[in-house]
Amino acid sequence: MAKATNQRTKSILLYIGVLAGVGSLVYFKYTNFFITSFISAFEKIHIIINIHTINIALPLGISFYTFRTLSYLFDINKEKFKPTSDIVVFFSFVAFFPCLLAGPIDKAQTLIPQLLKKREFNYEKAVDAMRQILYGLFKKIVIADNLAQVTNNIFDNYHHLPGSTLALGVFYYSIEMYTDFSGYSDMAIGFARLIGFDITKNFNFPFFSQSIAEYWRKWHMSLTKWLTEYLFTPLSIALRDYGKMGLILAIIINLTVIGIWHGANWTFVLFGLLHGIYFIPLILKGTMNKNKKIDPDKLLPSFSEFVNMLKTFILVNFAFIFFRSDTVSQAFSIIRRICSISLIQFPQNSKPYFIPVIIVFLLVEWIQRNKQHVLQIENIKQGSLRWGIYFVLFVTILIFVSAGDQTNNGFIYVKF
Repeated sequence: MAKATNQRTKSILLYIGVLAGVGSLVYFKYTNFFITSFISAFEKIHIIINIHTINIALPLGISFYTFRTLSYLFDINKEKFKPTSDIVVFFSFVAFFPCLLAGPIDKAQTLIPQLLKKREFNYEKAVDAMRQILYGLFKKIVIADNLAQVTNNIFDNYHHLPGSTLALGVFYYSIEMYTDFSGYSDMAIGFARLIGFDITKNFNFPFFSQSIAEYWRKWHMSLTKWLTEYLFTPLSIALRDYGKMGLILAIIINLTVIGIWHGANWTFVLFGLLHGIYFIPLILKGTMNKNKKIDPDKLLPSFSEFVNMLKTFILVNFAFIFFRSDTVSQAFSIIRRICSISLIQFPQNSKPYFIPVIIVFLLVEWIQRNKQHVLQIENIKQGSLRWGIYFVLFVTILIFVSAGDQTNNGFIYVKF
């Protein structure tokens, strides 16, 4: 594409590259989804089709490195970036090991220049990287893995549990998802910085967002930015003649693609569609791109800020019901039980002692919300206090690792 002398040739090469990337992703990730959906559609009209699914091994990290290579093609086509002729540098960019399994999704402009230049050890960066790795490991091992044991039990036995337990399980799952995925991102960013690379920040304390638009600007930020640049912006330009309705359609398509990207299941489609619908009031009011910034020096949010954060958090929790459920019918069954009189019953088998732990965790995140990560505490002058914090976190991690079953506690986003 870079050597092509006319736009037609460049476009043809781009289409070939996109077809190869998207085609591979569709084959490996969605073939069986299309087959089962096709069979189910005909079964509803009492026609039996003798087609079987295919035993396909899903390549590790395919969703992430596919998006990384697609952005490489798009940017070369737009002449935003010159392709590298160094095959080792190229494949190091595609399969950069800290980010391979679950992101962040770095663009070529971010990573390739760093791969081309000589790197030198930086003590201050390495120390900060170790802090971020430690905190990411704490979030994963101590919070996410322990919540997973509870949420798995709740969602596996939803038929027999009251609405109060299910509602608490959904709340737990939101925190589990955040600590699991942001914990991975913290470790990936930390490991990259430890060896001399600065990669994209992926989370910016999203549960303190005051609108769903702000939430998506702070949650899985690299994916949001990718789809905003390469899907939403071209769509919104193509549909601009339709005014706000065109913008609504573009955002719904964008969020639905985000849902489908997560997995081959109708639950993910509805998850993305629901988030797209959440944007409609913001678009109609013209506030989608407005950030309601909270004074960084404020100890506590105002009442209206807290209400906005709570409303956004509730919307996010509701959508996570579809994300976590195995089937659409399971998701709606859980919603019906949450909306029943059993919501006022005392929760069963839900380990409510996790609630104060989560509250403390969120308070610490709130206090450190203006930092790059929570353990950015180099401003604490007392070295003994800093090392005391590190020691407590490290020992807590060791205790929970030795006490828990780590065999089934892989990172959630690895399977996406």
